[in-house]
Amino acid sequence: MKKIQILGTGCPKCAQLAANADLAAQAAGLEYELIKVTDINDIMAFGVMMTPALAVDGEVKVVGKVPDPDTIKGMLA
Repeated sequence: MKKIQILGTGCPKCAQLAANADLAAQAAGLEYELIKVTDINDIMAFGVMMTPALAVDGEVKVVGKVPDPDTIKGMLA
């Protein structure tokens, strides 16, 4: 099961990233868990200084932007 983490404080871009990641994982037919990491200390523990950010299985894939679902699908493969 993939662990998809959205790192952000809940801004509109964070919500869009979560929605895009959700669509990407569904389109890929993956079993996954979508987790929103909103605590600034937890976000900084990933080494992320800009939000939103996307981490897959604990590995940061995108920082400071919102890729479309197709792009995210490639990151989940």
